[in-house]
Amino acid sequence: GNTVIVIEHNLDVVKTADWIVDLGPEGGDGGGQVIAEGTPEEVAATVASATGEVLVAVLGGRRRGASRRRGTPRGTSPRGPASRPRAATAAPTVKTGTRPRRAG
Repeated sequence: GNTVIVIEHNLDVVKTADWIVDLGPEGGDGGGQVIAEGTPEEVAATVASATGEVLVAVLGGRRRGASRRRGTPRGTSPRGPASRPRAATAAPTVKTGTRPRRAG
């Protein structure tokens, strides 16, 4: 099968995903950690996930059996070994230029 990676903030799109990786806990220098991963329902049950908190409302439910840990332990992806996370390798951080913001 094919794999598509989407960076999305529209919860109507996020709730239909097969698998979510929630990065945080903040943006920029305060982010980059995996806060939760799994199905939308598993991420919604993860207390540490801000995405999960708003997904609860979008999915029309409550946090049941909420977990402070990731939705699914690493290496237990329902899609088999090809989609399991691999060991992270440290890569140097490269700062890129940014566009100036428009006034107003």
